[in-house]
Amino acid sequence: MANIILAVEPRFKVAVVHSGGLNSSVRSLPEVDLFNFVTRVRTPTLMLHGRYDLAVPLETEGRPMFDLLGTPASDKRLYLVDSDHWIPRTDLIRESLAWLDKYLGPVEPAAATASPEAVRVEPTPKQ
Repeated sequence: MANIILAVEPRFKVAVVHSGGLNSSVRSLPEVDLFNFVTRVRTPTLMLHGRYDLAVPLETEGRPMFDLLGTPASDKRLYLVDSDHWIPRTDLIRESLAWLDKYLGPVEPAAATASPEAVRVEPTPKQ
């Protein structure tokens, strides 16, 4: 699904795809076939994938998607872990944040001097 979204939606400036693939076992109409969109993706993309993923096999689903991404080679990365479909949380967070920081810039920490009243959110009254 990431193929379609990233190919048609220009508002995404960067992407992190968890265990993505072409899903070649499913027959789709051409207008929604993932294969028809993957080469149109230009968004910088980090793809996280498990070497032993049986739900979205790396060699038949994941790597072909990564190789066919239309994103320039310098703006795409395939990060492999020795796991199944679920990427370990520490790897997922570390790699995702580093990728987002690279393309969007690091997040500035909140000012430590802000008073509690400055960040308080009032509940919306029920009507």
